[in-house]
Amino acid sequence: MLQGKRGLIFGVANKRSIAWAIAKAASASGAQVALTYQNERLGESVRELAATLPGETPCIECDVTHDVSLDAAFDEVKIRFGSLDFLVHSVAFARKEELSGGYSQTSREGFHFAQDVSTYSFTAVARRGAALMEGRAGAMITLTYIGAERVIPNYNVMGVAKAALEASVRYLAADLGPRGIRVNAISAGPIKTLAAAGIGDFSQILEHHKNKAPLRKNTEAEEVADSALFLLSPLSRGITGEVIHVDGGYSIMGT
Repeated sequence: MLQGKRGLIFGVANKRSIAWAIAKAASASGAQVALTYQNERLGESVRELAATLPGETPCIECDVTHDVSLDAAFDEVKIRFGSLDFLVHSVAFARKEELSGGYSQTSREGFHFAQDVSTYSFTAVARRGAALMEGRAGAMITLTYIGAERVIPNYNVMGVAKAALEASVRYLAADLGPRGIRVNAISAGPIKTLAAAGIGDFSQILEHHKNKAPLRKNTEAEEVADSALFLLSPLSRGITGEVIHVDGGYSIMGT
């Protein structure tokens, strides 16, 4: 579905990352992808994963909290690819101390940090990515979670950040739509990733989800990746500004 397309994927940390599942699926569907990594500590792991994909897979250092780093990363993408057809944002983080206890105890610094990394970063990469998508019917997606819509124990400030992220999807879709660029989000069920490890009692969240979701199973990263392919491909050319739930139906339930 993505033959001949070029995409930039943010958020690969290790082989369990949702972003990595999307990268594999996109590559298998004919796309050439570039992967970013936050710092050299994560860079080695990302380069090892990239080496398993066919063809050349550029790995580019990028700290989404710094404009200089973002500018440098997109400059390199322009040199390597010339243009972009799609962009995947799978970046979120909050300090561990903010992910337990009551939300009212969130610190000002912790709130700002979670919003910067998890929410504003999508706006920052979308603006730069759009400049490389002119005339190419580009597509962008980000990853969210039902904690943006409902209270999830210990999700706290991340829920607020994800709610802002979903609002950003709608505003970006309206902003970039006239330029032929679509912007959507996938609300994935809980998956045991590096980011999820910081959420208190995450194993209980997984168990609850499996017991309550209509499909009676936990979400798999590959399921999210398949839906990402749809949203990045021409098959979804009439869809923008949407949040698509890939959670085994959990989001339709009352509890």
